[in-house]
Amino acid sequence: MLAKRIIPCLDIKDGQTVKGTNFVNLRQAGDPVELGKAYSEQGADELVFLDITASHEGRKTFAELVKRIAAHINIPFTVGGGINELSDVDRLLSAGADKISINSSAIRNPQLIDDITKHFGSQVCVLAVDAKLTPEGWKCYLNGGRIETDKELLSWAKEAQERGVGEILFTSMNHDGVKTGYANEALAQLSDSLSIPVIASGGAGEMSHFKDTFTLGKADAALAASVFHFGEIKIPDLKSYLCNEGITVRL
Repeated sequence: MLAKRIIPCLDIKDGQTVKGTNFVNLRQAGDPVELGKAYSEQGADELVFLDITASHEGRKTFAELVKRIAAHINIPFTVGGGINELSDVDRLLSAGADKISINSSAIRNPQLIDDITKHFGSQVCVLAVDAKLTPEGWKCYLNGGRIETDKELLSWAKEAQERGVGEILFTSMNHDGVKTGYANEALAQLSDSLSIPVIASGGAGEMSHFKDTFTLGKADAALAASVFHFGEIKIPDLKSYLCNEGITVRL
């Protein structure tokens, strides 16, 4: 059985790590370089860096900051935010990213997924999906959760897989920062419908939430931010808890 991955996420705004609730009310969470280094040393399996206002502000992700973080870590590094064309991917991979994450640009131009995966390989391309449960079902959102689209979570994830994307990073906007657990029902549906890994995001508040998303949600990896940034859960403690609960993790 493949080991389940624990992935801290650095949400970056104006060069600083921030964290909000339901995508709003952002507060400072520390220096991204220091946090990245600490997580790498603590045994995180991967690190995700999301420039959360790049698409909304119509600018490119900070390649310099990516370079500084990459120099201090020795784990796979995924970078997202403001990626609209192949040259953006090239720039970020050159700066030290191992994978890139696209969201708004892929919804606006799904062909971008095909182009990236053909040029750089499926393993480089992660599709981030910010979705909210509405009366009509799970709807996907653009620009850091600001704009609702007509894309539905499951059908969009399936289309992305067909276009060659290597992983799906699904963030439930309803659960983001609320700390009551992940959207396990939707995650299980995604995992059952896809053959590529699914990363759970949004809702981690305690160690049992990670166990639940791996068992009930069938997620391949769990991403979290505030519980790690503010020291509520330590990665070595979490891994040892999961191991005791019979979940395969890299210790």
